[in-house]
Amino acid sequence: MDKRILIIEDETAIQKILSEPLSFEGYEVTAASDGLAGINAFREQEFDLVLLDIMLPKIDGYTVCEMIRQESQIPIILLTALDTEDAQIKGFDKLADDYITKPFSIRLVLKRVEALLRRASREPVSETIRYQEMTLNEPERRVTVSGTEVSLTHLEFEILSLLLKNKGRVFTRDDLLNRVWGYDFAGEEKGVNFHIMNLRKKLNVDYIETVRGVGYRIAKEN
Repeated sequence: MDKRILIIEDETAIQKILSEPLSFEGYEVTAASDGLAGINAFREQEFDLVLLDIMLPKIDGYTVCEMIRQESQIPIILLTALDTEDAQIKGFDKLADDYITKPFSIRLVLKRVEALLRRASREPVSETIRYQEMTLNEPERRVTVSGTEVSLTHLEFEILSLLLKNKGRVFTRDDLLNRVWGYDFAGEEKGVNFHIMNLRKKLNVDYIETVRGVGYRIAKEN
């Protein structure tokens, strides 16, 4: 069965720019022109991924993202002309999985969609990892710190899982792009930094170390 993608975007020209190449790649595409229509479409049909504009009529994209997250862990990619750090952090706070700024390359969008769908369809490994006060349960995709559950996006969970499985190893930003994001795309290192920053904020424990000029790691336990 073809993967189904919901595009929530108020500009018909951008809907077309996205829909045609996605359809050509074999995806089944549905488009909605405002936030309310997008939520209704999401609730009426089954989708595998959402491409979501932030500046939407009726209900803005941040609120749509928050509403979807209350019901589903479906991958969400935000599409927006807002390229400030605060705007991106707010998107990740709403548990979006990825963030693409306009104007965008359709090649980049296709790569992101492919990588997120591939990652979301992986069979979870039956493994529970414990590190100090933190527990990561892969089959249930749950993380707890001192017994309190922490809500993470797909990307944040994958980053944390990779670091925990390779304690002591330093991963460069390129390593993370290739191993977690699933593609190599120059200039996306800034996105890695945002996710690491958000992950640290959510965990509220200082486990992820920055190795200056190299990358990130979780230290081996003594």
